[in-house]
Amino acid sequence: MIDHTMLKPETTEATINQLIEEAKDYQFASVCINPVWVKHCASALKGTGVEVCTVIGFPLGATSTEAKVFEAKQAIANGATEVDMVIQIGVLKSNNSALVEEDIKAVVDAAHPDAIVKVIIETSLLTDEEKRKACQLAKKAGADFVKTSTGFAGGGATVKDVELMYQEVGDQLEVKASGGVRNLEATQKMIDAGATRIGASAGVAILNGVEAETEY
Repeated sequence: MIDHTMLKPETTEATINQLIEEAKDYQFASVCINPVWVKHCASALKGTGVEVCTVIGFPLGATSTEAKVFEAKQAIANGATEVDMVIQIGVLKSNNSALVEEDIKAVVDAAHPDAIVKVIIETSLLTDEEKRKACQLAKKAGADFVKTSTGFAGGGATVKDVELMYQEVGDQLEVKASGGVRNLEATQKMIDAGATRIGASAGVAILNGVEAETEY
């Protein structure tokens, strides 16, 4: 259930290689890395059962739809099987739901059937009403998951937000909790609230029952 994550801009190849080895050892669901590392990870993880997840329009979501579509197609061509896209947050907050839905749907259409799409709504920047709207738009656009956070906007996953998102999407989409999940207790609370995937750089610490010192 864990996307073993390393998205810091200063991430080196040595760190990525460590991430890969840990993902194989612990059989994490995926490694979640920036697009520059997709081809490397896909080659290293071939045949292991660990998926390659990358991020699109990350971390702001403010790139054009055309750029997101190209980024998604390129990442999938390089071996990604999961793409986590950031919505156009400011557009949502401007009440332009149609444009947000079109943005998500364009990436979904570019990715399916070769990759699943997780839609990052960036809960720390939204009101509860906006969170619900974002989930509704992701559902209408045919996405596979809604995801709480990038981890770069000053807030991460909360139990309350995961519960709200799960209530909104029901069994039609899955929910990914990401950002600030650093131990087994927090992970279990997210799962109990409805999360089926956890995005964390602390995957090893979580499974070993200890507290991670840092988060992505």
